[in-house]
Amino acid sequence: MSKTFYEQVGVAMTCRGFEEYRAMFQLTDHELAAGPILDVAGGGSSFTAEARRKGYDAMAVDPRYSGDMSAWVEEARNEIEMSTAKLEGLKDRFDWSYYGSLDNHRSGRVKSLKLFEEHAASAEGGHRYIGGSLPELSFEDNCFSLVLCSHFLFLYAEQFGYAFHEASIRELMRVCRPGGTIRVYPLTSLKWEPYEKLDELMEAVRKAGGTPDIRASGLPFIPGSDRMLNIVMNA
Repeated sequence: MSKTFYEQVGVAMTCRGFEEYRAMFQLTDHELAAGPILDVAGGGSSFTAEARRKGYDAMAVDPRYSGDMSAWVEEARNEIEMSTAKLEGLKDRFDWSYYGSLDNHRSGRVKSLKLFEEHAASAEGGHRYIGGSLPELSFEDNCFSLVLCSHFLFLYAEQFGYAFHEASIRELMRVCRPGGTIRVYPLTSLKWEPYEKLDELMEAVRKAGGTPDIRASGLPFIPGSDRMLNIVMNA
């Protein structure tokens, strides 16, 4: 394992909770209540489960949801342990102001996966987790008021080129309602490098009918990851 950046083969199945989403995307009660909300590439995160408990209209999409649940939950459990081991070797490079410690970081992942697993296996959960992957989602146009994408776009810039990112952002815009909001975090790769074509992508967003800007995130964990992309769809 490199001591200079976080090494990852393939796309990790992440497990993050509601409060992490609220912090990283700086979500207000008004934005959450405006729903429906779509969590794109949700993985094993419990955002949807917890949002539903709080009365918010949320759902998630991820390619793994099309497969056997027990298999990808086990994948997520393994990912928690592997990522914890990687972070142990790199912990001096990360900002622990939100999590406090590596132990807290791991326990939050375990809790999130448990909540996700319980909700996904429930009668309601069967309608809240949809199999699908960017850059083509199965939803109709203008379905959601708030579209979130955590730890996928930009993070895997070495694996997915600019064409994929632009097509994916356009797809998030397609399923978002006029006046709705799209937020993507972080804006850095796994090598902790800023996404080099962000200005070009923001110009493409403007041409496609969105108003983009860069905003502060409340989850500055990954080195240089204190910002997010915010897009408001023009009415």
